[in-house]
Amino acid sequence: MIAARLLRPFMLALGLAAGLSAMAEARCEDWVPQPKPQNASRDIVGHDLDAIIERGWIEFAVYDDYPPYSFEEAGKPRGVDIEIGKLIAQSIGVKPRFKFVAAGENLDADLRNTLWKGPIVGGAVSNVMLRVPYDSAFTCRVEQVVFTGQYQTEGIAIAYDKEAYPEDKPVPAYFRFDTVAVENDSIADFYLTSLAGGQLNANIRRFPTMAQAMEALAAGEVKAAMGPKAQLEYGLTEALEVHQPPLPGFSVGNWTIGLGVNFRYRPLGYAVDDAIYAALADGRIAEIFESYGLSFTPPER
Repeated sequence: MIAARLLRPFMLALGLAAGLSAMAEARCEDWVPQPKPQNASRDIVGHDLDAIIERGWIEFAVYDDYPPYSFEEAGKPRGVDIEIGKLIAQSIGVKPRFKFVAAGENLDADLRNTLWKGPIVGGAVSNVMLRVPYDSAFTCRVEQVVFTGQYQTEGIAIAYDKEAYPEDKPVPAYFRFDTVAVENDSIADFYLTSLAGGQLNANIRRFPTMAQAMEALAAGEVKAAMGPKAQLEYGLTEALEVHQPPLPGFSVGNWTIGLGVNFRYRPLGYAVDDAIYAALADGRIAEIFESYGLSFTPPER
């Protein structure tokens, strides 16, 4: 159930529930100013850019057990976000360190625990948090964090068995008759469950993780799987393919991924964004995705 909890912040931040139409109100129209913490604890002192350069290392918070983005293999951190953290550290001229964190109930909790306040019991804040979904309205509501360094566009896609669909690629309506694997309580799960008045429910097969859903597809237990495109691509075999069809009733099928920095440390935020901008321009970020067998869609910056 870990990966299902990891997706929850994205859903809550971006309003990605099925059938949710775009808000008619202006950006941040209902914004209420939040308290900005003024007293820095001992765990926060020394996290500005100059202190990071002086001590020689920077710490990135990444989600735990979340392939292909961040995971451990043979005791070493691996994944797309790990490599992006390394190139940021190289740009600043320091060594990278990574803290694997579990996802909270929502994105607000993740940002609070990792960037500006720290967890309730033990631990300290990190300098940068990777894989933070960027939403213009949401940025108004969390003033303690600077949202910057957009480095990817992620989206929902469908992986399928090529033999099961030799001609037409599957779309959600097909799952009234065909089986489809999803991660339990994920964006795709909510979407398919509510589609067509619940007519697809009998054919939805739920798994604790997206990786297990893709294993079921590869084993022929289901005909398709639905979830974030990168996670589907990471589990592809020669017999499988992936595509992104139109999703009726889905308000946001694609979203921007960036990172977060404590609002106190604007110079650090600028340095991190400069590193991302340069790596997007010269193709290094695209190469990271390619090295994990993933396609890359650049963000709108």
